[in-house]
Amino acid sequence: MVGSLPENKTKSLVELAHDLKLDFFLVSFTDVLGGTRAKLIPAAKIATVESDGAFFAPFACHLGLGPDSHDIAAIPDPNSLIVLPWQRNVAWVASDVYLDGELFSASPRVIFKKILQQCESLGYSYKTGVEAEFFLLKKNDQGYEIADAMDTAARPCYDQLNLMRQFDLISTIVSYMEELGWEPYQCDHEDGNGQFELNWTYSDALTTADRHVFFKYMVKTLAEQRGLTATFMPKPFSHLTGNGGHIHMSLWGSGNAFLDKTDEMGLSAIAYEFLAGVLAHARGLSALCNPTVTSYKRLGASNTNSGSTWSPRYISYGGNNRTHMIRIPEAGRFECRLVDGSANLYLAQAGILAAGLEGMAKHLSPGKRLDENMFVRGSEFPNLQKLPTSLFEALQCLEQDALLMTTLGELGAKTLLEFKYQEWDAYNSTVTPWELQQYINC
Repeated sequence: MVGSLPENKTKSLVELAHDLKLDFFLVSFTDVLGGTRAKLIPAAKIATVESDGAFFAPFACHLGLGPDSHDIAAIPDPNSLIVLPWQRNVAWVASDVYLDGELFSASPRVIFKKILQQCESLGYSYKTGVEAEFFLLKKNDQGYEIADAMDTAARPCYDQLNLMRQFDLISTIVSYMEELGWEPYQCDHEDGNGQFELNWTYSDALTTADRHVFFKYMVKTLAEQRGLTATFMPKPFSHLTGNGGHIHMSLWGSGNAFLDKTDEMGLSAIAYEFLAGVLAHARGLSALCNPTVTSYKRLGASNTNSGSTWSPRYISYGGNNRTHMIRIPEAGRFECRLVDGSANLYLAQAGILAAGLEGMAKHLSPGKRLDENMFVRGSEFPNLQKLPTSLFEALQCLEQDALLMTTLGELGAKTLLEFKYQEWDAYNSTVTPWELQQYINC
């Protein structure tokens, strides 16, 4: 199976290079803003990199360190190895970041692994799946437009013709995921023109995060090869539905700890406590699950051409009901619909898991679920909190959330907040075409 590790996962990268006939390794790590950084390492030199790391100047990345800082070392994790299906002599591998021989506390993968260890100490593993939505665009003189000029319907979701006109790209991605052992099980045209979603089988949450990083890289690369641009931007067009990155989750011990067949919704007491923890920290989680200025144009959209935004506004949960922040689609799991396409999945999942574990520790209750259309009736429930309406508000909520700040760690939180407040200030100081048109005659 191309891209899968041999059964013996303890093999070194040198041995894997021999077994898989690799000439290069793409040693990669993810920075605080979700940027993917990498060095291309010849297989002949991978032994040194596996033990000592590939070295990077940290100021060149979004890690909060200055130009005077020592080099960081990216130590590759052999268990994350993925052979590039379109370049089979190259393997991508996720890495943990070290500084001066110690794990770097502001590295998103390191932050996530720390909370995963806490979860494991309680006897559970955290399993997740992600719904990755993206638009296919092409560049024109004015900027970007939908790649398929025939994809114009007001409600294009699940449209067969629009889907099959992109069969070459979509089928290639699916075939590659099958080769990699991800077990993709469906793909569709989504609610926005030019928007698609591909689903693959859930796994342990660290694997899901690693695969999500690689998935975005793979989709963008294959789109570029066809003269297109694939974007996971939360809201590329004001009149169309935005890109979500919804996460489905469950905790596992000897079996699925979220499953209780005697419950009406099929969830255990632990699942409801976990769910309650996520709801309790939703406003702070927004900064991790919706980390860009544009994220809040997805969350705060009043409407779209299709008639629905499909994104939550209220901190609520329901059954198989997509108008809530949390949906229970079936027994044994629930979906957090807060997460969008720009999220750094290491940080988003770290925050969600920390919130859920606190819910369990404090035996929180989510209250009674609402079987209502929250897009229509949300304002009728005055006791429900709303999600933040801007990145600035979300960052303030994050700062006020002691649990999430602790989860990020002092340096991780400081770095994320500094970069994101800079982003907000840059946005606030930019005059948009809308403003010019609206106020030119003042």
